Amino acid sequence: MSINEKLNLKGKVIVLTGGAGQYGRGLAAQLAEAGATLVLASRDVEALRKVAAEEEKRGFIASAYKFDQGDEESIRALCAAVVAKHGRIDGLVNNAVYRPAKGTPAAATPVKAWEASMKVNGVGLFAISLVFAEQMGTQGFGSIVNISSIYGMTGPSLSLYTGTSLGAGYGDYFFHKGGMINLTRYFAGVYGPKGVRVNCVCPGGFFNNQPQPFLDAYCRQTFLGRMANSEDLGGPVVFLLSDAAAYVTGAELAVDGGFTAH
Repeated sequence: MSINEKLNLKGKVIVLTGGAGQYGRGLAAQLAEAGATLVLASRDVEALRKVAAEEEKRGFIASAYKFDQGDEESIRALCAAVVAKHGRIDGLVNNAVYRPAKGTPAAATPVKAWEASMKVNGVGLFAISLVFAEQMGTQGFGSIVNISSIYGMTGPSLSLYTGTSLGAGYGDYFFHKGGMINLTRYFAGVYGPKGVRVNCVCPGGFFNNQPQPFLDAYCRQTFLGRMANSEDLGGPVVFLLSDAAAYVTGAELAVDGGFTAH
């Protein structure tokens, strides 16, 4: 098999959770373009159906499923439905996220909001990884890619937010994104002997029309002098899902323009 053949996802059944948001919409487009048979899954199935229709209109294969990452039975039903339709699952991209603390003071996140966040972003992440890794282990092949964050690798850079109304994020975000990185290593170790690869990408900040003082400060802190755009994450994710990454597992890859390399 040539390197060009290894680098595409033609014929691979790839499940992407949370495929309509800031990260997810770009990932959906690029996974489809790489040749994947794309399965989109989240609570907001209507938004995903629009994404799937847009990708099908471009000539790609995409479908949408409703699932709740906070519900183990919903996770198992999703896995079973994909296997029933396609016969296998080649890849899973864990991109879904729940932000119940949004709108509350970051330094005083309510315990109830933290608990709700952990049900989806902590326990739910473990549950979906376990269910899909078990399926892939039975198959003898598969790749899981977790979407973490540079804030799973570092503490908050408070100076970036000086002079803006933006906050540096919530504690649950740092907690679960950091935990996701080590959970990646755990699953890579446990399921590697069964032919399952598990890796993690850590995106930096995405441009979203943030206030100019923040943009200026953030860009100064990256080697490439800019924030990420909607096309920057797809390449690394496609690579990790592809056969070109057949000997890559347990890795964390910063996709941040050099932000964390200082």
